[in-house]
Amino acid sequence: MGNRSAADADGLLAGRGPGTGGGAGGPGAAAALAGGVLLIGAVLAGNSLVCVSVAAERALQTPTNYFILSLAAADLLLALLVLPLFVYSEVQGGVWLLSPGLCDVLMAMDVMLCTASIFNLCAISVDRFVAVAVPLHYNRQSRGGRQLLLIGATWLLSAAVAAPVLCGLNDARSRDPSVCRLEDRDYVVYSSVCSFFLPCPLMLLLYWATFRGLRRWEAARRAKLHGRAPRRPSGPGPPPPDGIPAPDAAVPPDAIPAPDCIPPHDAIPAPDAIPGPDATPPPDAIPGPDATPPPDATPPPDATPASDAVLPSDAMPAEPPLRARRRRRAKISGRERKAMRVLPVVVGAFLLCWTPFFVVHISRALCPTCAVPPRLVSAVTWLGYVNSALNPVIYTVFNTEFRTVFRKALRLCY
Repeated sequence: MGNRSAADADGLLAGRGPGTGGGAGGPGAAAALAGGVLLIGAVLAGNSLVCVSVAAERALQTPTNYFILSLAAADLLLALLVLPLFVYSEVQGGVWLLSPGLCDVLMAMDVMLCTASIFNLCAISVDRFVAVAVPLHYNRQSRGGRQLLLIGATWLLSAAVAAPVLCGLNDARSRDPSVCRLEDRDYVVYSSVCSFFLPCPLMLLLYWATFRGLRRWEAARRAKLHGRAPRRPSGPGPPPPDGIPAPDAAVPPDAIPAPDCIPPHDAIPAPDAIPGPDATPPPDAIPGPDATPPPDATPPPDATPASDAVLPSDAMPAEPPLRARRRRRAKISGRERKAMRVLPVVVGAFLLCWTPFFVVHISRALCPTCAVPPRLVSAVTWLGYVNSALNPVIYTVFNTEFRTVFRKALRLCY
């Protein structure tokens, strides 16, 4: 481990970093500088806006957006710590003119931040899967506690993947100080598998299970709603047995007449279906306006009580605390569903940008004799870094709440 073979004599050892031979000297230096400055500016502006928006706007402070905030922080650190040195070396034609120690720090930060990005996406998939698979347990947990734990775990694991570079693994005996790269092929395979090829299938599997669970939940909810609200018959029909509706049947509010109203002629059931005028109905059969229903007759929280049709607005009873909590949960669930819409786009963009890099990255490590054009290495590396600027654009296009907050922030700036 750590020694370069004769196939590496041209300086194209499998590894990431600006010294992989992809730099362009001469006329290409100006293009690399302009593109790098624009990319750094876009990453800083967009992800700073995401961080400020989530921190300042309460509507965006949802569990899923905590992970998006962590993802934006990783992109910001990438733009501050990695991209400037990468652009500098690209402008120099891929030649590393700084110290080998700084190169090791650059490689470690590059591995850690890229790993943190995909681990954050994996943490989102785990969080969403738990929310769909065991919703009761998920809702009982303290808000944000599980998310902070997962975010902390993603950063610790990312640092663990990158730590060997700072522990001397990159100090090969025949190391070329003019090239900044990962010197150990075994570590290249290890970091690629840990950072990309293991978490990506797991993430996609969890998202598939999550969306499948959401579809089942939606289908069950619609079936339950249809079952609880049957169609109202168009004409008079035979009354149910004993003239009393079933306990579990949901009666539409407009089907219950007010106490002082006389029902229309066509709504009066047959004479033999109701007691005569001299008969006294049992108290639990026809409650009066002032009667208190028994505890077991209390309608479910989402049903409309019959008294709502006769009470004035200022005499309406206060909303029960249980129903208020359920409504607040419904609002939070709606925000989470909105956030779920943008996540497949974020994951798709990440895979589109980083898959070519990791395929080339590990191919060069597993096949030292394979000739990979330096420009291809440079292109896939730039494509991976472009992903850091895409996420804020995705949020703006596909998330209404992010778009609204971004517009407010831009108006304040200008």
